[in-house]
Amino acid sequence: MSIAFVILSIGLLVFLITYLKVNSFIAFLLVSIFSGILLGLPLPDLAKSIQKGLGDTLGSLVTIIVLGAMLGKLVASSGAAQQISGSLIKFFGEKHISWGLMVTGFVIGIPLFYNVGFVLMIPLIFALVQRYKLNPLMAGVPMMASLSVAHGYLPPHPSPAALVAQFGANMGLTLSYGILVSIPAIILAGPLFAKTLGHIQPKASKSFVTQEIPADELPSMTSSFLTALLPVFLLVCTTALDIQLGKDSPASPILHLIADPAMVMLIAICFATYTLGLRLGKSMESVMSIYGDAVKDVAMILLIIAGAGTFKEVLLASGVSKEIAGHLGNLPIPPLVLGWLMAAIIRVCIGSATIAGLTAAGMILPIVSAGGVNPNLMVLSIGAGSLMFSHVNDTGFWMFKEYFNLSVKETIRSWSLMETIVSITGLLGVLVLNQIL
Repeated sequence: MSIAFVILSIGLLVFLITYLKVNSFIAFLLVSIFSGILLGLPLPDLAKSIQKGLGDTLGSLVTIIVLGAMLGKLVASSGAAQQISGSLIKFFGEKHISWGLMVTGFVIGIPLFYNVGFVLMIPLIFALVQRYKLNPLMAGVPMMASLSVAHGYLPPHPSPAALVAQFGANMGLTLSYGILVSIPAIILAGPLFAKTLGHIQPKASKSFVTQEIPADELPSMTSSFLTALLPVFLLVCTTALDIQLGKDSPASPILHLIADPAMVMLIAICFATYTLGLRLGKSMESVMSIYGDAVKDVAMILLIIAGAGTFKEVLLASGVSKEIAGHLGNLPIPPLVLGWLMAAIIRVCIGSATIAGLTAAGMILPIVSAGGVNPNLMVLSIGAGSLMFSHVNDTGFWMFKEYFNLSVKETIRSWSLMETIVSITGLLGVLVLNQIL
């Protein structure tokens, strides 16, 4: 009966968010209270569970997500993103411009949050469309596929970072595995899939072409790449060194301090403050103003993650998570596939990749805690599932439709199928890695 109550609670969550348009944070709180009462949690324990869920979830994530947002905002506003995109497109050449846009989207997508990257890259896409007489989808799909993969698979993006914390995974290993899984996903869903969309001819809109920063005012190519990718370099290098040196090494404590995700982001933001701020003639006050705006951009994302944490904690405190894990563990479905499937179903119902990933994590957590499944790969599996078949209940669907001037049918044929390819390819990549590891 308790499992039926959980299904009813998820159904209520879908109804509140999708049909009544209730704010996701408020919806999570209401559903957490509703499910706690149905599952028989004493009211004092229910209140404590909600507080614990909020505190535990945000405690390990606030620093990472906020500093990540600050870094992304500075990369965008300083012109570093423009420098990165221009350099990569020049490197790949006009003939292979879709591949250049794919790599650009992936590099920029690592530090930038998805919506910021989407809006930031649209002017670049349409400027290239007009300059080289391209089909907008041939230019847009490869870049959007890369942005989507980075958003769903890779920390320090909110959902993957939250899953790493919940599952006790290693941020560096998850990022390394995520990059490996991302490569086939963005190739298939990007340049290769875009070739099948040639018959769709949307009209490029001149209204999205914005004034570029003059070349002589841009940061250097080296500075742009190094600053944007510094968190990746630090996480991957410290993880590799930790494995090579071992726990008994005298350098191990220092290495662990540097490898902590919050410390990595702090080092990156201090470096960026100089390279993309003070060094370019910006005052400390103006750089801090950019950081302040970045915090406003992610405030609601943090609240949604916190809300999802309350729902997870209620499921744990009531004991229903272990009951669900017991039933799921008896199903003839591998845990990694199960995590992907749960996230995919919630994604199709709700539309939000972040909510889909966090909600699925709350139910799959006992299976991960019991061992027998690689937590780093489970993060990626759920992340891939959370991108499955974006459609009319997803804001990304409508952003893509309006920016590229498509019909609903054409958006499903392009955007929705692109997201589906990303999701399925990600799962297959995770399963292959699982066999190797």
